[in-house]
Parts: sequence; C-alpha cells; structure tokens
Amino acid sequence: MNDPNSNPVTAGVDEAGRGPLAGPVSVAAVILNPDRPITGLNDSKKLTAQRRELLFDIICDQALAWNIIQIEMAIIDRINILQATLLGMQKAVAGLSLIPELVLVDGNRCPDFGLPANAIIGGDATEAAISAASILAKVSRDRYMLKQHQNWPQYGFDKNKGYPTAIHRAALEEHGPCPLHRYSFAPVQRALASKGK
Repeated sequence: MNDPNSNPVTAGVDEAGRGPLAGPVSVAAVILNPDRPITGLNDSKKLTAQRRELLFDIICDQALAWNIIQIEMAIIDRINILQATLLGMQKAVAGLSLIPELVLVDGNRCPDFGLPANAIIGGDATEAAISAASILAKVSRDRYMLKQHQNWPQYGFDKNKGYPTAIHRAALEEHGPCPLHRYSFAPVQRALASKGK
C-alpha cells in the first residue's frame, strides 16, 4: 500500500431511482478487483436489462467488495431525495467489507465519507467502479419494483419501475397513491388532493 506507483483501493458509488414517484432510491458501492477486470461495464442506462442482469452476477462474484443500500420512501419524504441519496452513499461505503482509500461518485457532489472522494459528472460511463455500482443499484431496484408489482399491479411497476410515465400518472390519478409512493413528490400530492385524502 505504501508503493507510490500502486493505485489506491477505489470504491465507485452510484444510485438508481432519484426520479421515480414510487419506490426507494437504491445506492451501490463497489471495489473492483484489478486482477479480475470485467468487460462490458458501462452506464447501466446504456445496457439492456438482460446485459445488466448478467453483469450484476459477475460483479458480485468478482469484485473485492460491494454493498447495496435502499433508502425507503418514508426517509425520502422526510429529508428529501437529494439528502436521501447522499445518506445512501454514506451507508453504502460504510458497509463495504474493505475500507477504500478513494471514493469516486457519479455526479457533482459527494457526501462526507470521512475518506478522500471525488465527484465525477458522467462517471458511470468513464469509471469502471462507478459503472459497476450503477449496474448493482439499477438491477437491485428494478428487482424490488418487479416484486412490488405483484402487490400493486394497477400502477404498472413492472414496466415503469415507479417512474412518472403516462400510464403511471393516469393510474395515480385514478387510484390515488399506494404505500410505495413518495408522498412529498408533487404529482403524488396532487393525486392525494384530488382523492380528498
């Protein structure tokens, strides 16, 4: 570790689900193994669902350490989505089985990790560890929303994953929100008001 030419042990951090009206925000931290590079890593949004699922298993198998955190709707409603995301990032890194020497975050701001950290805009497409984190965050959240679709099929969570599609918005207006919705988000508040709740 004292070799100045050695690369620091680096954790990549990314989230999935800041924009949806329903469901948690999912945050992952990954420390890749430099001796076991993974081909095909990219921003999760640029990969097919099938490719993400395949890479999810490879990352979990080959990474030196990884951790996935989901911040639930009640916390999002209480502290807002930005703060919930930053909290998730802190928890994801703190829960790693290996302490990183450097944390790389996709985006334009880092929470206080108590460790050296850099925010990189577009980092999920340029930094392998962030790409891996984006895949773990996205797949874990999608799996969660698919399960929840069985409880709340009227909202189409199997298709929209909680994002504000036209079908989701229409269902929200017709049925009102369910416990999975983020009640602090304006479209959900409007649906509540229209239902007189």
